[in-house]
Amino acid sequence: MFKTIEKPLIMGILNVTPDSFSDGGLYNSVELGVRQSRKMLAEGADIIDIGGESTRPGSEPVAAAEQIKRVVPVIAAIRQQLPETLLVSIDTTLSAVAAAALDAGATIINDIAAGTDDASLFELAAMRAAPLILMHSQGKPKTMQDNPYYDDVVEEVLRELSLRVNAACEAGVDRDSIAIDPGIGFGKRKQDNLDLLAHLDRFVASGLPVLLGTSRKRFMGSICTVTEPSELVTATAVTTALGVMAGVKLFRVHDVRENRQAVDVAWAIKQSLR
Repeated sequence: MFKTIEKPLIMGILNVTPDSFSDGGLYNSVELGVRQSRKMLAEGADIIDIGGESTRPGSEPVAAAEQIKRVVPVIAAIRQQLPETLLVSIDTTLSAVAAAALDAGATIINDIAAGTDDASLFELAAMRAAPLILMHSQGKPKTMQDNPYYDDVVEEVLRELSLRVNAACEAGVDRDSIAIDPGIGFGKRKQDNLDLLAHLDRFVASGLPVLLGTSRKRFMGSICTVTEPSELVTATAVTTALGVMAGVKLFRVHDVRENRQAVDVAWAIKQSLR
């Protein structure tokens, strides 16, 4: 699937959690989850990314059973009520959650731990032929921002992602079904995030499709001198436009309409460079 992407796709974020950093508690019912998914579809989302565990800095892990309880009814309802062309991804690091989500109608696995939390997730992805997104993170969400450090963040993140991609392939995952995510804000300092954004072309040059997730992230607030994540919609759209020009193929965002516009305009400009 990922290898066939030409024009970048928008992945709308749907957190069915009580405590996510920007939208915790807003969509933690089936009705609200479907309503928000329908809204994001109308605004231009290609994929709905559903998660039942907050991974904000300082967050505690959520057991597989609780994640399943949160996400499966919403996924099933989306599959029943929204067009089949809308793709659904499950945002989890646990194979049991991913399996239940796939059974309910999800088609993509988005693993922020890149198989380091649950190695059997790779085996599941291979067995089910599910496209797999592997993200880089230094440390666990609870402690990842305590004291992150890199000598060369771009080189180190590239190297670690390459190792995880190889591990997935060794478990039977088709390389053409893997996308990578540099993990903006996950165990990164402000300058680390800026360095990664400045060198997105290095990740694109790996030959693997790249996902960018900057939506409403705190490091941009420190640049824009705002504290509310909801005030960072424009800042996010700027990074989306830059990502399109660098060759990024997937953008995971809260604010679909604004980022759809950023993708469409940047893509049109990029076509004029040919």
